[in-house]
Amino acid sequence: MIRHRPFGSEHPYAVTGDQRVPALPVAGESCELRVRASDAVVAVVCEWAGGDGPTETWPLLAPSSADSAGASADGGHLAAAQARSLADRSYWSVRTPPLAAGTTYRYRFVATTASGATRRTRWFSVAAGSWSSSGGRLDVAGDRLVPGSVEWLTGPEGPRRVRFALRLASDEHVVGFGERYDAVDQRGRTLDAVVFEQYKAQGAHGRTYLPMPFALVVGPSSSWGFHVRTARRTWYDVGATTPDRLVVEADLDGDDALSVGLYAGSPAEVVRQFVDEAGRPEVLPDWVFRLWASGNEWNTQARVMAEMDAHREHDIPVGALVIEAWSDESTFTAFRDAVYDVNEDGGPHRLSDFTFPADGAWPDPKGMVDELHARDVRVLLWQIPLLKMRPHPRGQLAADARAAVAGGFVVTEADGRPYRNRGWWFPLALMPDLASEKARTWWTSKRRYLVEEVGIDGFKTDGGEHAWGHDLVHGAGSVRGLAGNNRFPVEYARAYGDLLRSAGRAPVTFSRAGFTGSQAHGAFWAGDEDSTWDGFRSAVVAGVTAGACGIVYWGWDLAGFSGDVPDAELYLRAAAASAFMPIMQYHSEFNHHRLPLRDRTPWNVAERTGDPRVLPVFRRFAHLRERLVAYLSSSAASAVAGGAPLMRGLFFDHPGDESAWSVADRQFLLGDSLLVAPVLSPDASAWDVYLPSGSWVDVWTGEPVPGGQVVTRPVPIDEIPVYCRSSAWPSLRAAFTDLP
Repeated sequence: MIRHRPFGSEHPYAVTGDQRVPALPVAGESCELRVRASDAVVAVVCEWAGGDGPTETWPLLAPSSADSAGASADGGHLAAAQARSLADRSYWSVRTPPLAAGTTYRYRFVATTASGATRRTRWFSVAAGSWSSSGGRLDVAGDRLVPGSVEWLTGPEGPRRVRFALRLASDEHVVGFGERYDAVDQRGRTLDAVVFEQYKAQGAHGRTYLPMPFALVVGPSSSWGFHVRTARRTWYDVGATTPDRLVVEADLDGDDALSVGLYAGSPAEVVRQFVDEAGRPEVLPDWVFRLWASGNEWNTQARVMAEMDAHREHDIPVGALVIEAWSDESTFTAFRDAVYDVNEDGGPHRLSDFTFPADGAWPDPKGMVDELHARDVRVLLWQIPLLKMRPHPRGQLAADARAAVAGGFVVTEADGRPYRNRGWWFPLALMPDLASEKARTWWTSKRRYLVEEVGIDGFKTDGGEHAWGHDLVHGAGSVRGLAGNNRFPVEYARAYGDLLRSAGRAPVTFSRAGFTGSQAHGAFWAGDEDSTWDGFRSAVVAGVTAGACGIVYWGWDLAGFSGDVPDAELYLRAAAASAFMPIMQYHSEFNHHRLPLRDRTPWNVAERTGDPRVLPVFRRFAHLRERLVAYLSSSAASAVAGGAPLMRGLFFDHPGDESAWSVADRQFLLGDSLLVAPVLSPDASAWDVYLPSGSWVDVWTGEPVPGGQVVTRPVPIDEIPVYCRSSAWPSLRAAFTDLP
């Protein structure tokens, strides 16, 4: 009948109609108290008591807007689900007077129905925090800390936040904070670091799946970096308010100490020191550098093999296949249509436990994988780290949910109740506690047969952003709140990587979410995006910034995965750019199997656009990609060993070159030898490229070009501006010679 949650859903960027706003006020602030009530409620009052004062009764304002929960949006089924989750709902509200520091206030709500019946909530308490120069211990090595800048926000429960400032020189640029889509140089901006599923338009919102409390500060003669050693949420004002100060604010959740690591050296040395602390990546097999193919609607063995046959028919080499729609969409462990007995104890199955109907969706999964391996194609399966509870679980999922709760294998609320996903994707699902060894063992044991018997080569570890809540309990009680939430995607990829290693396979996971420590766990892609030029430009920024934080294996859904198929120009310009990124892959969103298809296969894009250039040009770049595998492999090994990132901004190699910063969001280096300048706008016939100092070679013409200048070259649709360092050209020339 009536509901109030002081912290609401704890969506990082939105408030809900049942919460206190702000949830943790500062002295002098008032709070808006929100309540949701059933339609039967005609009046709500708040009973409010402050300290030793008398209890006051305040009426709440009635809802002023209609419930628009049915809102929808263009852009696919996920866009509609997100729109419904963010739609405004009606709520009752009242605003308190300003709160004084040192006073604990109590309040509750009383609802009255048309019949005169009343319902009361429990009593809630709230106390304002206050900022002061004392309250805890901040450890910052070196002399970057601005004297007198440290402040602590403290409430009755202890320290809530700390903020401090680091000195910024006028000629320094600031890169990092994880994978970012809006800008490479964050100077002059404000941002935060919290794992969040920003479905599409990440560049416009400034949010990210893969944040890190780390930044690289690049000056013309020296560079440095810092790492806020916390997994809780952090905020940054990068010279936006005071130009010579980088202000950091960090959530403390009652802790009275915070440590900040400082590093110095060249940009590559700074990143190496950070990764040495956060977790060093490992070398992945060469096949990860070949073309990856995927489509969400490839939901049968026949369809998968038809798409692989089409690759062969069109002479487009493919090295990895990601199958998303393979499972029963409930357990994510059993192939759809498989017949098997339920393990009531939630235990694992073996391949022999399953019967695959000859007329079913997947009549012979192992035979399919064996055939793909014979074609030199590796296979990854899609995963979600949740136990779906909508619709009401049945069969093996119901048994798994019971076993997970009984065994203590799930993330819980502070009071011990199982956490139910508060996000818009798979709402109310249970979440495995992958920070707990016993939960990881149980969860991965159910997938072991896929690796050991079916022969799966890796997993697409999608959806690691579902933990919302300041007091959730992870690690079987060892980790609480935001620290566990941000670490969840790291533990998620780690769990699957450990499973693959234990079966003698390389730990190839493909994640979109992450945090500090993700560097050590597999490959990443830039998440969900529409097929637009803006999305393309954001992806280039994301790749450069992810690399600046030590992510070696990175890619994106070339030309976007959502909405109608891209036009031929966008598709081919994106394919050209992806051929020179660490991971080259295409993917398409679920579209309810409606016609015409929205697959991003080159043959479907060719058919949909009617452009005869699509197939031959895509084929050209796919063959070029095959020729670059050895170069990519050796360059990745160098990055893993502590060298400069595989995909990196020009400023890594030319930190004192201000002209390199002018192209930081649209040019990059791939390894030590190749400079890449994607064509990022439509209708381009020529493209300006900045070449830093040195001697370069145009890879398409073989002509030498001196550095230290902007060159303008023609950009036919089958070429992308790429320049090779002259010293490396003899070893790379063959890759660009006599392409189909």
